[in-house]
Amino acid sequence: MNSKQVVLITGSSSGFGRLFADTLARNGHTVFATMRDLGGRNAKNAGEIRALAEKDSLPIYVLELDVTDDASVERAVDAVIGKAGRIDVAINNAGYVVSGLAEAVTTEQARRLMDTNFFGSVRVNRAVLPHMRRQHSGVLLHISSGAGRIIAPSMGFYCASKFALEALAEAYRYELAGQGIESVIVEPGPYETPVVGNMVRAADEARTNTYGAVKQISAKVSAALSSVTGNAQDVADAVLRIIETPAGEKQLRYLVSPESFGVDQINALSEQVQARVLETFGLAADTRFLKGKAVASV
Repeated sequence: MNSKQVVLITGSSSGFGRLFADTLARNGHTVFATMRDLGGRNAKNAGEIRALAEKDSLPIYVLELDVTDDASVERAVDAVIGKAGRIDVAINNAGYVVSGLAEAVTTEQARRLMDTNFFGSVRVNRAVLPHMRRQHSGVLLHISSGAGRIIAPSMGFYCASKFALEALAEAYRYELAGQGIESVIVEPGPYETPVVGNMVRAADEARTNTYGAVKQISAKVSAALSSVTGNAQDVADAVLRIIETPAGEKQLRYLVSPESFGVDQINALSEQVQARVLETFGLAADTRFLKGKAVASV
């Protein structure tokens, strides 16, 4: 893979996505910063990114992409291919948090959350993979969370969406090894980003109110996470290091957090267990990434 790469990023209007775009572009990578509703809610954000790119001569291009819309995803990917001729890295970053007691989250809220946090990545990956497979190279980079490995009460549906994303990303890891394509998971811990302010609350307040003192769990979890927040630039720097790591040498999971919460221990054990599973199924050789051919160790 070329040292300077073509990168598509979802959810680039603010937070991690915007930091990724700026950091990668300043290091010479061509970035397509995507977001939904360029003419409406994100018009200001898109304008700021374009102005910054022009001012500092950064290779950042803003595109409209709604991860919940198949046609929107396909149009954006076609636009990237039309302009750059290839896609080397797809960063699945778009996502949000639903907070509150699980019973109080409506089925509609749960569906919308999964449509963005999980199916959004499915759509993007399906759109970019035919191009990556023709190239025999590429990286699917999934922005998960420490909550993709551990459970925080009052964040059950958010955790579920990230657990699902991690399972799929790991399956890609094994299945795409022979195509020369890597699937990677980044697990940020608590960082100060706009995702906190954009948090959606469980809608069924009547059910919440039947829980008595337990309904305060959400506030306690938020306060605990706020006490250990780190600098979000750490995550952007980690993403830069990952995509610049040579093909075949990337890990499956990267925890980037001011506090591990034991996630590193879960990841280490999971690596051992999955290695045994692949060996038992006779798939160890099929799921390794060998330079120039297959590769992707657990």
